[in-house]
Amino acid sequence: WLRSQPWCNGEVGMMGISWGGFNALQTAALQPEGLNAIITLCSTDDRFADDIHYSGGCLLNENHGWGATMLSYSSRPPDPALVGERWRDMWLERLENQPLLIDEWLSHQARDGYWRHGSVCEDFSRIKAPTLAVGGWGDAYSNAIPRLLEGLSSPRKAIIGPWVHKYPHFAVPEPRIGFLQEALRWWDRWLKGLNTGVEDDPDLRVYMMDGVRPATWFTERPGAWHAIEHYPPRTQPTQAFTLSPARLNAADVTPAPAPSPDDGRRTIAITSPQHCGINGGEYCAIWLGPDWPGDQRDDDAASTSFETPPLTQELALLGAAELTAMVSADQPFALLAARLCHVHPDGASTRMTYDVKNLRHRGNPARPEVIVPGEEMRIALKFDDIAYRIPAGHRLRLSLSTTYWPLIWPSPHNATLTLNLETARLSLPLASACDASDKVTFPPPRSAPPQRLAITREASHRRHTKTDQATGSVSIEIEDDFGLFEDLDTGIISEEIAREVQTIHPDDPLSASMTTHWTQVRRRGAWQTRTEARTAMNADATTFYIRASVEAFEGERKIHEKTWDRRVPREHV
Repeated sequence: WLRSQPWCNGEVGMMGISWGGFNALQTAALQPEGLNAIITLCSTDDRFADDIHYSGGCLLNENHGWGATMLSYSSRPPDPALVGERWRDMWLERLENQPLLIDEWLSHQARDGYWRHGSVCEDFSRIKAPTLAVGGWGDAYSNAIPRLLEGLSSPRKAIIGPWVHKYPHFAVPEPRIGFLQEALRWWDRWLKGLNTGVEDDPDLRVYMMDGVRPATWFTERPGAWHAIEHYPPRTQPTQAFTLSPARLNAADVTPAPAPSPDDGRRTIAITSPQHCGINGGEYCAIWLGPDWPGDQRDDDAASTSFETPPLTQELALLGAAELTAMVSADQPFALLAARLCHVHPDGASTRMTYDVKNLRHRGNPARPEVIVPGEEMRIALKFDDIAYRIPAGHRLRLSLSTTYWPLIWPSPHNATLTLNLETARLSLPLASACDASDKVTFPPPRSAPPQRLAITREASHRRHTKTDQATGSVSIEIEDDFGLFEDLDTGIISEEIAREVQTIHPDDPLSASMTTHWTQVRRRGAWQTRTEARTAMNADATTFYIRASVEAFEGERKIHEKTWDRRVPREHV
């Protein structure tokens, strides 16, 4: 259709962020005639391993959170100014037929055809269109970019900044860049045939972040842009570490003294309270609230940790760290969470990167394996990619835990893992592949004029952790108030408020629960609508229980209500 329009020269480009980025990749893999270039931002090539549903075979709570968001978004009415008097019938049809996505996603607990469909990593060679991949270290989708660079054979380039899940010309934390100008260079080359120099750009332009103190939000991150001319690098040195009780030992350094007979010697036990991970922040920072991981000291104390002495020189990392080891579990379900933290001289702990692994998914994620209690298993964890500098005099800490709430849903049992220290090895990718920062320059950020709004109530975002002193349960309460405002061009007055509560008892994985409540208001003059969407989930050892409802109001009159009550077997999580 686009190619047939009189204003189109027959050359089409596709660009989008998040879903739009997924769609650009998936459409390119279908090779429609005339799609000659794409720009994909904050997207994934792998819908099972690296989306908001599962990670390492562990169930992400974002599966529930985003499903609840979509339940609310899909409940909003059409605008009568666009569709006329049929708006109400259209709205009721939409409300009656919208799906409960939480249930659908939770019903696929292994890498089956549901996830392979739409995962372009299944066959990168299907993407022929030149591809510019863009993302940020504060986003959940940055891992896809190195995989795209390595897997695509079509012309491809990439940019990774310090940003969260936003376009780079208005994202935080700063520095922002002139992304629209970069996009125009890409389109002019591949859609118009102009020589804009994009083919001479480094394969990867990446922002190396300086080590900073932990904070739940950043407006800027100190650091510098660097260039990697060829990605993956032809050679990249690594630094290996072995593990001994409480110690990370550089492989080229004399290890710590042999442990005494009463400290475990060749093995060490790992078991964690269920609220370990409470300072992990959001899986994907998107609403611009206090969503980054905070000081990790409490979570480190709830974990089994290994730490270097103060570093004698700066340690600069670029890429994905890896941890391999032999472990055994005392339960038929178990998981392992691993964090790499930058420890400051005063003890403050900044999470740099992490990974989680459902030990039933230790091999092929399409075919989860049983865990035989007491039997050793080989596990391999690949941490999220990162570009980060730890100053000399600071420490590197590896923290291992058997839970990571509320980022992931807990295993049904309080598991204890036994780690074979003699087999454990941590490998860090060193940043010597980076070229000097003066090879990367961007124009200043530019954008269209902002939406014209009359704001009655400013947006606000809060996140509180509470402990019930009577029961010992720990809760995180989140409220994202997107404000009350009028669009001065359309006259629509909008109000959105999202509330989320995640609760668990430190001693009981089956106490885990999550609830959400979204309010959506749209009105213009006499036209007034509101929806209230609620979800809740808990589980026992064999079953997930999901409850949801949507109420729709015209004025103050309820015109529709739909409820769901679903049970999903726990097959692999």
